Amino acid sequence: MSASLVFKLVPIGSVVSWSDGTPRPPERHKKKLAAWKTRNSSGRLIRKQPTQTRGSYTAPDCFTIHEGDHGSNGTIVLRVYRTFDVGACSLSFSVVERPAIGSVRIFDRAGEGAELVHVAANRSAAEEWLTRHRHPHAVLEDVERTQESPSAEQAAA
Repeated sequence: MSASLVFKLVPIGSVVSWSDGTPRPPERHKKKLAAWKTRNSSGRLIRKQPTQTRGSYTAPDCFTIHEGDHGSNGTIVLRVYRTFDVGACSLSFSVVERPAIGSVRIFDRAGEGAELVHVAANRSAAEEWLTRHRHPHAVLEDVERTQESPSAEQAAA
């Protein structure tokens, strides 16, 4: 699926993988393998941003994927995010997993610039997660089948 279809159809909270279509190089080619991994990976869709105009600059439609966290002993020291421009992205995307109906998405704030911080199994798990993590302006949103979350048949069409 193209980047524009991810932007239009895939619900926030889905796990999305992307690929450039090239075969994985052998493990012994460390630099080639590292470059390949940046173009072939997966992560959770956390934000969609429509076109924005600021002064003379127009930022195109884009979406952001949380690829992973790096750290140790429960302390995250680096978060890896990838932002894809809908109009200029030549990668191929696929949905690995959609958020389950009945789960709860936790956003860092309300509004258009909100970013997903966690997906909980249910509302009580979401409220329990919020007691352990500091997000004073967090917004909880139940996952339901909506226009943004089409069924598998609609996505395949």
